[in-house]
Amino acid sequence: MTLVQAQPELVTAEQVNDVRRVEARPEVGRTDLARRVFGPAFAALDLGTNNCRMLVGTPHGDGFRVLDSFSRIVRLGEGLHGSGRLNEAAMDRAICALQACAARLARRPVRQIRAIATEACRRATNGPAFLRRVKQETGFDFGIISSREEAELALESCTPLLPCDGRRALLFDIGGGSTELAWVRLTKGAPHLIGYDSLPVGVVTLSERWGDAGFTQDGFEAMVADVAERLRAFESVHCIAREIRDGGVRLLGTSGTVTTLAGVALNLERYRRIAVDGVELCSHEAAAALTHLRTLGREGLMLHPCVGPDRVEFVLPGCAVFAAITRVWPAPHVIVADRGLREGVLLRLIRADRLRQGRRRDGCRE
Repeated sequence: MTLVQAQPELVTAEQVNDVRRVEARPEVGRTDLARRVFGPAFAALDLGTNNCRMLVGTPHGDGFRVLDSFSRIVRLGEGLHGSGRLNEAAMDRAICALQACAARLARRPVRQIRAIATEACRRATNGPAFLRRVKQETGFDFGIISSREEAELALESCTPLLPCDGRRALLFDIGGGSTELAWVRLTKGAPHLIGYDSLPVGVVTLSERWGDAGFTQDGFEAMVADVAERLRAFESVHCIAREIRDGGVRLLGTSGTVTTLAGVALNLERYRRIAVDGVELCSHEAAAALTHLRTLGREGLMLHPCVGPDRVEFVLPGCAVFAAITRVWPAPHVIVADRGLREGVLLRLIRADRLRQGRRRDGCRE
């Protein structure tokens, strides 16, 4: 087990603590302090099939400094697989979480917000109507992004973890309603997207489809086989397994499933992002962590510090997707990333803002 790269500037525990210490000073107004110390703030919201997430950051070097973050399991896609629609309880949970985000953003000036919705809103027939309701009740104007942009945003955020000595990388993001794949060419460490795919299977869809059977040996193997079969088309186009045998291919996983496996492999007493993000697991370490989770059963998973009761239904379906990916593409290592769409959105917002500011300065000189 190795650390691929030192924790990048964009998210470190020390920086988060610096923010908290600064904001705790009562003698300085928070608004003035944010402008004077940190510069402009940007916010990214990601409304997925299972989670509602927010990240607020300010430019810092080539990345950003985290000012605030929020994540809540809302299960927006609950029942979507069977009905094709978002149900009322799920929409209410998401609205409640987004109202909490709006309240947090009201405490600080934010130059720009981008809010994105993914698979649940892409698939649901009432997805657009729900997002109109979101705008009315929270003020957030969500856009439904394509599966390609979803892969691109994940790649953007994970690029600092990709090694410079590789030829190819396969990035996978196991979500609630879908699993995104990005096949990447590395040229002097710079990634170029060769191909992408979005499989209509994620931890929520598999959990609803298999239920309690997913906790059994036969049910778990059936989930793995089902996902592996769905991967064959992508493999037939790009011949990734052959590239892996020839060497120079890195697997990089970004999802709650992969970070949970890393936490188990590291024997963490509680989950800590700084200990997980950037870790490179050997294939046997990842397999051992997966086997351990499977042996715990429902009660053991509920008590595990890296799982807990809120995620107990989704861990083994995620492990099944991971097992299928590593079965079809048996790379010797997998890089673990605790970052994803929010970070990619923030990086794009900051880059676009810098470009605008540069043009304005150039215009003033003219």
